[in-house]
Amino acid sequence: MVKKAPRRTAERILEVTLELFNRFGEPNVSTTLISAELGISPGNLYYHYPAKDELINSLFDRYEQALNELLNASDGVRNVEDAWFFMHTLFELIWQYRFLYRDLNDLLSKNRRLETHFQWVLKNKARAVRTMLGGMGRAGAMALDSREVDATATSMVVLLTYWLSFEYVRNPRHALEPENAQSALMRGAHHVLSLLVPYLEPAEKSHLQSLAGAYSIPASLPA
Repeated sequence: MVKKAPRRTAERILEVTLELFNRFGEPNVSTTLISAELGISPGNLYYHYPAKDELINSLFDRYEQALNELLNASDGVRNVEDAWFFMHTLFELIWQYRFLYRDLNDLLSKNRRLETHFQWVLKNKARAVRTMLGGMGRAGAMALDSREVDATATSMVVLLTYWLSFEYVRNPRHALEPENAQSALMRGAHHVLSLLVPYLEPAEKSHLQSLAGAYSIPASLPA
């Protein structure tokens, strides 16, 4: 029998680092802890990633690449159903790399590369949301004055960026644990899309209410 080749050490290091960062927060995870969790020597870890920032940057690169691919799907959003799926998928990706959002301000203050690249993340999110709004408007799902598009898109990006921080403040001990992921993501998607309620056509507004109800999300949509 041919033995399977072991996974490359560099890949394993990133996987375990992401898990630890997400569980404990990046500031609370040392390279010593990472190497101990992996069962390798600190020297082996340093051989692949000579500094902790290199681990952070490598994980961020993966996140940014996946995000950009996902944001391209915004041009296919035509109604609330599409928007719900798009937002939930976006929140799933954010959850996968939630340490970036949990410790965002701290990371940006210490890492110049993240400081500059995260500005592009925000711009790309805003561009994708504007594309989504335009597609929904052209499809007749909503009526949004062109003068309100930028402000609405910015508000949606703010929620996307800081939703997990809000969840964490509400329940610091449990909010970012894996068992709470689904409810947190659903609430996030719902609240982002709730910003569109004043502009949705009646049938689309009703459908958003139905989606929120189907997933047992407390909803209080304006009449």
